[in-house]
Amino acid sequence: MTARDASTRPSNPRRTHNERLKDDVYRHMFRLEANRPGADLDLAVALVRGWLDADSGRGRPAMCEWLKKICPICLSLIEASQQTSDTDQRSIQ
Repeated sequence: MTARDASTRPSNPRRTHNERLKDDVYRHMFRLEANRPGADLDLAVALVRGWLDADSGRGRPAMCEWLKKICPICLSLIEASQQTSDTDQRSIQ
């Protein structure tokens, strides 16, 4: 392995994976707040992926704690977006 190969690899792949999962959740939260179509489903899927990973044995306790904190916030966002969507549909009809 060359010095360049070693420098491009992450020092802690698990942390990188967990950070990618968190980034995915945050990205979809922002998309949902911006009223992007399908963002509510994307956010729900990102949360499920996080929980599946945390439950797979690869997950760290810190990731589980983060998910426990972020899930209620995400669920509130999803519910609010669905209520807004329902209200918009009623006003169109």
